[in-house]
Formats: sequence, C-alpha cells, structure tokens
Amino acid sequence: MIEAHALTKHYGETVAVDQLSFEVHPGQVTGFLGPNGSGKSTTMRMIMGLDNPNSGSVQVNGRPFRRLPWPLREVGALLEAKSVHPGRSAFNHLWALAQTNGISKTRVDEVLEMVGLTSVARKRTGTFSLGMGQRLGIAAALLGDPGVLLFDEPVNGLDPEGIRWVRMLLKRLASEGRTVLVSSHLMSEMALTADHLVVIGRGRLIAEQPVAEFIAQSSGQHVLVRTPQPERLATALVEAGAGIEPRPDGAMEVSGLDGPRIGDLAASLGIAVHELTPQTASLEEAFMELTRDSVEFHGEGDPLAVPAASLSKPGEDVATAPVHQELRP
Repeated sequence: MIEAHALTKHYGETVAVDQLSFEVHPGQVTGFLGPNGSGKSTTMRMIMGLDNPNSGSVQVNGRPFRRLPWPLREVGALLEAKSVHPGRSAFNHLWALAQTNGISKTRVDEVLEMVGLTSVARKRTGTFSLGMGQRLGIAAALLGDPGVLLFDEPVNGLDPEGIRWVRMLLKRLASEGRTVLVSSHLMSEMALTADHLVVIGRGRLIAEQPVAEFIAQSSGQHVLVRTPQPERLATALVEAGAGIEPRPDGAMEVSGLDGPRIGDLAASLGIAVHELTPQTASLEEAFMELTRDSVEFHGEGDPLAVPAASLSKPGEDVATAPVHQELRP
C-alpha cells in the first residue's frame, strides 16, 4: 500500500506538488493521471525516495522507502527506462541490481523470460530500441517479486502486441494482491487497464475514485432518444429540466435526465419511444473536461490549418513557395 499525506515539493519558486494526499490500495490497478507538468513524475520520485518533499510524507507498506531493509523485494519501479549503462548487457544490468538485495541469478533469468528478452540477454543495452528498453525496465521492477509496483509510462515505444502484454501483466499483478500504480497519457489504454484513478493537476488532487465514477462526473453523459414525436417529447423534456441536442438523423441527445425518467415521462404523455440508449463519455473526454483548468499549455485552432501564405517569402507566389524552409537562429 502507498500512502501520501500533504506532499509538497518546490523547485525554487515553482510548486511541483502541492499538499497532495492519496492512497493506492492492493488488488487493483490505480491509474495516475494528469496533464504534462502536473507533478506525476515528481510524486513518483518522492515515493521512491529519489526526491525529498519540502513538507508532507509518503509511506510504502507503512514506512518511508529509505527505511525498507530490502527495497527491491518490497517495491519495484519503472521511472526511466533508459537509466541503464549502455555498455552493460541486459543480464549484467539485472544481475548487478539483484546482488544488492540478495536476489539469485535464477530470478534474473526468470524476469528476462517474462518480458521476452531472453534472446538478447547478453547484448549491450545501448543497442536496444525504446520498446526493448521499456521491457528491461519492467524486468528490473519485477526482479525482487515485490508487492508494490510503480510504472511511469510503461507502454512508451511498444507495438500493439507489447501494449496488450503490459495491460495483461498489470491486471495479473493486481489480481495477485499487489499494489500497482501506473501513469500514462494514453487514456484509451487506461480505460482498459485501470480500476481506480488518482488524477492531479498543477500538483493538486483533482479526483481519487473508481474509473466508472470519474467518467460519470463528465457532462458528456446523455441518453440517445428516438421517437416518432420528437418535438412534443423535446418540449416536455425541457420543461422537466433536460438539455436537448437534436441529431441530423432525427434522434436527440438528452442530458440531465436518465433513461428511466425519460421513459416514464414519455409513457405518461402517451408518446412512443423507439430507442432509449444511455451514452457514456470516454475516459479521455472526462479527463479533458475535468482537467481543463489544469493544463499548462493550450493550443489554439487546428494545428494542421497553417495558412499557405505563411510559408511564402515576400514577392513569392504562394502556389510555388517551398514547403521546407531553412531554419535560422
């Protein structure tokens, strides 16, 4: 179990983490979400004792990480996949870690097999692709067979098969009763993987709740309604406090009332209903809505809509302007 209480971290005048409190429980995958610059990586580093908080505390299994007698046997972490000496082989990297915590060579072989790196175990890690580096980082996290695991963007650089493998691995680890905390910017993947969420923005807690409850807070929740009397039903729904969004195909999206209430209202008026389907917002939509005020950098407009004139030089015809221009300091 991970317990953070009023964690605060400053870098000069910048507040990276601000009075952050949350818990990560065993037996479930907890997604750690937030926009860029929200403090996720800093928080994970404080959990692992790599950064000291200015105030507050964080404990793993009831103790600060630095007080764990055999840390690799209690906590495993993938925080930076490339933090490996490029001249070492995958086996030697893991064997060096294993010896610091009394872990056998047999276990090194086991985790290499587990992550699919047995065939390249004796190759230098400097030749590894990003995906192979991620797998090696996961192997290092699993080395001590710990009960608490932290993964920071574990699917970076992995192909679809590798992403699915990580998803199934995280679910299996949680099903074994382990505490699993994973950060990711891939909302679609988190929707498939996480059971619970800790969401932060600008270093502060935004939400700590099950995935379904987090999504349910989104205003994107609505009910798709089809009826042969749309105008009459729409009038009644608006009077009952609902919001109506007509669709080109004649259906309407109703917000503010759930399916049973809409059905009951239609029945009381003798209006036939041909479809009454709840529409759930995606995790990405809920995340974007609930963290909108915490995003550090906002883009404006369509990033692909670059006016052609902006690529031309004075006196140069737009149609013949070169697309690739030399960049000068």
